[in-house]
Amino acid sequence: MHPMLNIAVRAARAAGNVITRGFENRGDLLTEKKGENDFVTKIDKEAEFTIINKIQQSYPDHSFIGEEGGLVKGDEDYKWIIDPLDGTTNFIKGIPHFAVSIALMHKGRIDQAVVFDPIRGELFTASKGGGAQLNGFRIRASNARDLNNTVLATAFPFKAKDDAEQAIQRFSNIFKQCGDIRRGGSAALDLAYVAAGRFDGYWERGLQPWDVAAGELLVRESGGLVTDFSGGNDPLYKGEIVAGNPRVVQALVKHLK
Repeated sequence: MHPMLNIAVRAARAAGNVITRGFENRGDLLTEKKGENDFVTKIDKEAEFTIINKIQQSYPDHSFIGEEGGLVKGDEDYKWIIDPLDGTTNFIKGIPHFAVSIALMHKGRIDQAVVFDPIRGELFTASKGGGAQLNGFRIRASNARDLNNTVLATAFPFKAKDDAEQAIQRFSNIFKQCGDIRRGGSAALDLAYVAAGRFDGYWERGLQPWDVAAGELLVRESGGLVTDFSGGNDPLYKGEIVAGNPRVVQALVKHLK
């Protein structure tokens, strides 16, 4: 395992311990509202602090950007992009489907990635050029030839419901072509499941870099393709993403353009 990936795994597991303890004691949970239908808890913040602190022990000069305000300036050649608890609404509601997401960007390219599901104990990892793994075993994206009989994943624009009509129309068009569609509530896990072949494809918009940075590399290293809704190759800052094997992505983009 790459040394930096190894440190990221340790940080993700440490954050996972914070999250599972918090999940067991949600009665004491303090929840703040960041925006419309957008929440944060003390566990999100504690998990992010834990991740940054753990990585800084080995790489004190690196820079960090975290969803909960963990902005640390440093060497811009090495930037850690962190979502300490992707799926906070699930966490608050007691739905056991959320994850820690950690990615390392080296000179503008995602180089290492970890998505850790602390409830199921599933650790998804990837190193650029080294493939993707689940708990140490190689994973591959689906080999579906088209949308027929596929199981896809998506999400609706819960923070910007003005876009709901367009999103529902896209959903309807794609639903008529595929087998079924899931909406899990964690972009990081949706992408990890695409990398593992559990989902054949995934699309969503209204995203931030920390939502997709780790998952994007997982999909690419599992043999999949990641684009924006127009088929462009840089979805990280576009706020929208399509993922799956090349045939599935091509079919989805036709409905999303």
